[in-house]
Amino acid sequence: MGFLAKLKEGLKKTRNAIFGPIAQLLKNLRSVDEDMLEELEETLIMADVGVGCTEKIIDELRARIKEGKLKEKDQVISTLEEILKDQLGGGEPLHLDTKPSVVLVIGVNGVGKTTSIGKIANNLKKSGKKVVVAAADTFRAAAIDQLAVWCDRARVELIRQNEGSDPAAVVFDACAYARNQGADVLLIDTAGRLHNKVNLMNELAKINRVIDRELPGASRENLLVLDATTGQNAVMQAKEFRNAASLTGLILTKLDGTAKGGIVFSVREEVQVPVKFIGVGEGIDDMQPFDENEFIGALFEQNEQEN
Repeated sequence: MGFLAKLKEGLKKTRNAIFGPIAQLLKNLRSVDEDMLEELEETLIMADVGVGCTEKIIDELRARIKEGKLKEKDQVISTLEEILKDQLGGGEPLHLDTKPSVVLVIGVNGVGKTTSIGKIANNLKKSGKKVVVAAADTFRAAAIDQLAVWCDRARVELIRQNEGSDPAAVVFDACAYARNQGADVLLIDTAGRLHNKVNLMNELAKINRVIDRELPGASRENLLVLDATTGQNAVMQAKEFRNAASLTGLILTKLDGTAKGGIVFSVREEVQVPVKFIGVGEGIDDMQPFDENEFIGALFEQNEQEN
């Protein structure tokens, strides 16, 4: 099964939660009016699209209705698709302009950070990149061992030290190795402690200083991993990390495990940082670069077939 098929299957809960009620609403549509908009607004909010983002969507839909352009069910569906795509913004790939480029991955424990690194490493390796991974989450031996398993699967090099080692020292070694071996990308795992802890932010600052010194001018990405099943809590984490870690992108995991996949819209709206990867399963190929057209298409497909 290809990723697009997995995406459609993985978004089934969200599709049924959001677009099942929308399809039913439009199926019984007698007129494109304010009552329809109110029901649509409630449905989107219940799916964790977020109040602010939902208001923008509904306001835009209302404006187009007033222009007299939307009178039929199919017109409403196609226009809603367009508006949702606009809310997500265009797809934005990783900026990997130097050799090596650096991708720092952060996030709280339990969101799927380590597995996300393994899957992204696999994705980059398949695209022809030489990848090195640094196990800088040294506070848990299990984290290092888990990352080693994923690196073996992806067939990429792992730089590690013993549990309890200085994370910045691991990054120092990894920077030297990536530079000397002509690696294209250095992926760095970091400790997944709570985002509001001063020690974690100090540690990230120390790691960043090492990278700046050892790989001056390297292209940089700071990616935050979020668990889609946690809903609005994920949005709160994104806000905290954005303020402390100069985020360049988001990774949303476990979209296959929630009916509230609308969180993609909510977090994008709240932090104004692009979603760069999404995950819809446990397999090594079940995380791919985010494509807003594929995402919206997967959400609407079933209902378009049914109506």
